[in-house]
Amino acid sequence: MFRVLGILVTVLFAIATAVLVWPQFFRLEQTYPFAQLVAVRGAVALAYGVIVVLALLLLFAKPLRGFAASILIVALIGAGASIAIGAVRGLGTDALPERTEGSVRVMTWNTAGEAIPAEDIASEILEQDADIVALPETAESVGARIAVMLREQGHPMWVHHVQFNPDIPDGPQAWQTTILISPELGDYSVIQSSVDGSSNTSSVPSAVVMPVDGDGPTVVAVHAVAPRPEAMDHWQSDLAWIADQCPEGDFILAGDFNATIDHMASLGVDGGDMGYCRDAAAATGNGAVATWPASLPELVGAPIDHIMASRNWEPVGSVVLDADGSDHRGLVVQLDPAG
Repeated sequence: MFRVLGILVTVLFAIATAVLVWPQFFRLEQTYPFAQLVAVRGAVALAYGVIVVLALLLLFAKPLRGFAASILIVALIGAGASIAIGAVRGLGTDALPERTEGSVRVMTWNTAGEAIPAEDIASEILEQDADIVALPETAESVGARIAVMLREQGHPMWVHHVQFNPDIPDGPQAWQTTILISPELGDYSVIQSSVDGSSNTSSVPSAVVMPVDGDGPTVVAVHAVAPRPEAMDHWQSDLAWIADQCPEGDFILAGDFNATIDHMASLGVDGGDMGYCRDAAAATGNGAVATWPASLPELVGAPIDHIMASRNWEPVGSVVLDADGSDHRGLVVQLDPAG
């Protein structure tokens, strides 16, 4: 009886491990609770490590030795697979290459309102020499203050902005997304459907900014709703909308996707991660470095902030920034013209 029970538990544990490690195979990567668990692969690997230790201890109990050995093998496979996937995506780099002619540096940072002072954001933009900056949860007034500071330092940037529910005074800054673009890239304008919300993410706004003269990349400052159990439908539709913003052409997506690469398995086209766009951090050694929550170690949390680009851009380097007040870490990527 106990042997049969042990076999049953081992089989169930093996099935659960397969789903946790690669939910895409079962088409469960956007399904609660697997979507939440696969987002934190580092934490899952640690959990399997604890199970490995417990199984090793159980090996000393002769009646449980067979069961413990089976659990040990499955846990080792689960931990090893999770670590291997993280290693392939990149466990961390901390330097950008020298700029070349045509290089564009893109930065994204969910600032959690004004948890990060405007002065600190401006300082980081200057240090990273960013040309495009996506700031979810940042008010237009904060973006304007940042732009003034940058102009005084010889690094001018235009401010663009989208806000949901502007008629509600003192609404949360999560209802706002600000994007700064260097005038060296030309004149840009937020498209009307982003402003009025007729084509946008569901609960928190994204901004689609297009070049006025038609020359240059279309830039999308992304903010998807978080995958809370009661918001799964909105989260799924947000991800589908974001993927639609990168058809064939010249596109850069940057912001808080509230999703990891695992959640995007069904949304890529022709080798892309979201539509035709590819994740720049994963291409440059930072794909497994968590950007949220900043309170957890970088390899334990969830890499949910991304910068993605179409194939005419080649990611050549990336840096994950310290949080300095926000619950999100920032991300900077250098893109060079492909070919």
